[in-house]
Amino acid sequence: MGTSSPGPAGPADYFTPSPLNGLLYGHIHSAALRAVAVHGIADLLADGPRTAEDLAASAGLHAVSLRRVLRLLAGHGLFTEDARGAFELTENGLPLRTDVPGSRHATILLVSGEMFGRAADGIVDTVRTGTPSFETAYGVPFFEHLAASPAERQLFDAGMAAVSGPIDDRVAQSYAFPGSGTVVDVGGGRGGLLRAVLTREPALTGVLFDRPGTVADHLLDIKEVRGRWSVEGGDFFSAVPSGGDIYLLKHVLHDWDDDDCARILDAIRRAADPGKRLLVIDAVLPEGSAPHPAVALDIAVMLLMRGRERTAKEFERLLSRTGFRLNRILPTPSLPSIIEAEAV
Repeated sequence: MGTSSPGPAGPADYFTPSPLNGLLYGHIHSAALRAVAVHGIADLLADGPRTAEDLAASAGLHAVSLRRVLRLLAGHGLFTEDARGAFELTENGLPLRTDVPGSRHATILLVSGEMFGRAADGIVDTVRTGTPSFETAYGVPFFEHLAASPAERQLFDAGMAAVSGPIDDRVAQSYAFPGSGTVVDVGGGRGGLLRAVLTREPALTGVLFDRPGTVADHLLDIKEVRGRWSVEGGDFFSAVPSGGDIYLLKHVLHDWDDDDCARILDAIRRAADPGKRLLVIDAVLPEGSAPHPAVALDIAVMLLMRGRERTAKEFERLLSRTGFRLNRILPTPSLPSIIEAEAV
């Protein structure tokens, strides 16, 4: 009797674990994560395990539906469920809480929210036209929309601050900052990186420079850096504070295309004397298609704005175009590297 060849894959194969299926159902897992974040489920578990029924009663939710969502996220290692049906946060799920160091709650609300969702829906057209899908959906560039929408700008700033907090400390410890001088943090947001640098180096002074509405909510008013910082609001396309010994540019260049990056770098070069240093803190993509966590970030950037993640060669070309010499690229314990350049 001959051996029959395998038949076509049956419907069950669409639900078995595989790289393809993980991508196909990814939006469902993200939506489940958003549901528990919006309803504050993790905070309700701060004092220990609780059943879905108990959680639902506290949060005004449908218990059976909540349990199904928690069961899905337990499969991702964010919760555990005991024999009596009580759920508990795991160490991996702890950042879902709003009251812990390293909380990712604001970032989850941002990335799973309407702005990112509408942008993601338009990826089909972005691939066809090259235009960020956010601009198509909202009719204006991303940062113009934030400037006109205070609530969404606040969410964006809070989400980015939550991401940046752990990164700031790791970047600050990965570079040998001088014992004296002035550090100018260009596009520094609320000042998390500058605060980390000044905390580590008690003889340094610093200037935080960003949009007026952003720096107004700065994080520098702590005793460890008291009297060693100032804040300036402005437009980094036009001019930045002069007199710095080191200029920081963290997670800025990846927001912009090469021409706009050149405008930012030109403004810094006009402010920086020859020999002064510029530290670009951004992910550095490998050449080719090797796996790298910044590849997904590159797609998010593509959908929202006209920037991109770059390779080392692309950074070198951009810096040399604007009067800087690339000295070296230093890894950090986090996603971004430190790209050290010098004004020539």
